[in-house]
Amino acid sequence: MARRVFDFAWPDRFIAGTIGMPGERTFYLQAVEGSRIASVALEKAQVALLAERLDELLVEIGREGDKGVPDDNDPLSVPLEEEFRVGSLSLAWDPTQEAVVVEAHALGEEPAEVGEDADEDAPDTFRVLVSPGGAAAFARRAKALVAAGRPPCPFCLQPLDVGGHICPRANGYRRRV
Repeated sequence: MARRVFDFAWPDRFIAGTIGMPGERTFYLQAVEGSRIASVALEKAQVALLAERLDELLVEIGREGDKGVPDDNDPLSVPLEEEFRVGSLSLAWDPTQEAVVVEAHALGEEPAEVGEDADEDAPDTFRVLVSPGGAAAFARRAKALVAAGRPPCPFCLQPLDVGGHICPRANGYRRRV
């Protein structure tokens, strides 16, 4: 199958979002440019790590206080069609464009080397260029999204389901919320 590259330079929206109830959510990265929408699925831990690394990158380039972009708290745009599931993420700073570059590569495939965009055997790629303010807004939303999950059990720190869970610290007793 031919490689697909979803390239967004300065999109109207670049967000992380979810579909589903806590404990059963599917996480997405989504970029919207005009009527063009691309969404890729990924794990909660990948969203959390991306937000953390974006914050670190902004500190490193001296743009951590950049709040030039307002927070986007709207839901994911529709139609929501998963292009692929993310296997690896990469992050970079492009000083020539003063942009943060976020790339997501399809699961189960090795990421392409720089300049390998024409390689048909390379994995599908989702690439977004955003301003430092856009990256900061993305990170704030992503951290809030991750924190909005199920609360942890105060004893074993495993996520609590609505019906409780079997807590190993309570010798198998089912704790209720």
